[in-house]
Amino acid sequence: MSVLKKPLVSEKWELINSRQGHNQYAFKAALDATKPEIKAEIEKFYDVTVESIRTLVVAGKRRSRFTKAGFIQGKSSNYKKAVVTLAKGEEIDFY
Repeated sequence: MSVLKKPLVSEKWELINSRQGHNQYAFKAALDATKPEIKAEIEKFYDVTVESIRTLVVAGKRRSRFTKAGFIQGKSSNYKKAVVTLAKGEEIDFY
């Protein structure tokens, strides 16, 4: 099973990389993934040098909806977000 699920591409991360020059990228990772595992997989897959990694667990949102069948409640899954800072001069091109 892969440690990385998908890259999180959003306007916020594009703004951080283009205007502020932090060279950071966000990835959705497995909940049981560790920083060394994430670092190894990113360096292998994207052929870049990872300078640092910060991780956080994002709590799933509770959702409710009223339908013809009645009131339905649910919750989206928790996931781990990995914020990766690359070495100066390196970048990842998702497109």
